[in-house]
Amino acid sequence: MRLEQLNFHHLRYFWRVAKLGHLTRAAEELHTSQSAVSAQIRQLEKHLGEDLFIREGRRLSLSDTGQLVFTYADNIFGLSQEMLGRLEGRSAGVTRLRVGSVATLSRNYQENWLRPMLSDPSVALTLESGQLEGLLERLVQHQLDVVLANETVPADPDRPLHCRFLGSQAVSVVGPAHRWEAGSLRIPEDLEGIDMALPGPRHALRMRFDALCVSADVRPRLRAEVDDMAMLRLIARDSGWLSVLPEVVVQDELRNGVLVTVGQTTELVENFYAITTPQHHYGGLVERLLNGSAATARETGVTHQQ
Repeated sequence: MRLEQLNFHHLRYFWRVAKLGHLTRAAEELHTSQSAVSAQIRQLEKHLGEDLFIREGRRLSLSDTGQLVFTYADNIFGLSQEMLGRLEGRSAGVTRLRVGSVATLSRNYQENWLRPMLSDPSVALTLESGQLEGLLERLVQHQLDVVLANETVPADPDRPLHCRFLGSQAVSVVGPAHRWEAGSLRIPEDLEGIDMALPGPRHALRMRFDALCVSADVRPRLRAEVDDMAMLRLIARDSGWLSVLPEVVVQDELRNGVLVTVGQTTELVENFYAITTPQHHYGGLVERLLNGSAATARETGVTHQQ
């Protein structure tokens, strides 16, 4: 089969069915009937000389050939969506940069990382937050340009991603300055029975902190567990409890003396990563930010690694 014989209309119908995993939903999205969608896919299979789906009653699952075709179709139509987005932005005289970040990542760190773009009139930003898996799905669909995360991504040959280490920062136990003296506690040994606000149980920092306390046979008194770092910052500032978080989250409160660092341990650090797709075309904007991450590290106290 030659390229000019490939019907991209048929390929798009197949892509939506494979993407959604459901013939009815694909037909509704495409504003056509199930029979029309099925007919288009059968024509594509006829041209390719291979079955793309394994049909078991009403269930459809991708064949080996179908999985291969879907991988290429996902790139073709994902890049087409990206192209249209770029053209739309260019026609408005701007380049749109779409950044996703995990909900547990410090907003201060994100703002510091994005600061070079804030003063660039040719750049428009779209910022999203959510769970890592959902953000990665949007990334591979070319709906995001980069995802910022505080955990790395496991290698997956079916979903190749580039994961670049941006730096790391020590995590601190902070408390109100009127109640605590800077550096006054050993971590975790002196936390027995202390009222504390901690990152939520899904946060990597929480798992490391809990493991430290178990190994030291120490039981702090849990008063709050918070997934969102912005909310944990407010609780650290207003509750009077001790909190475990990266200092970048409360950089303003530490600077103006509302909070102090009560203790640290080298066993608690947060890592920062930028995740992109290998074939993504982002016009150099993400590369500018990646190359500028050393400056961000100096400003925020993050230890940078090339």
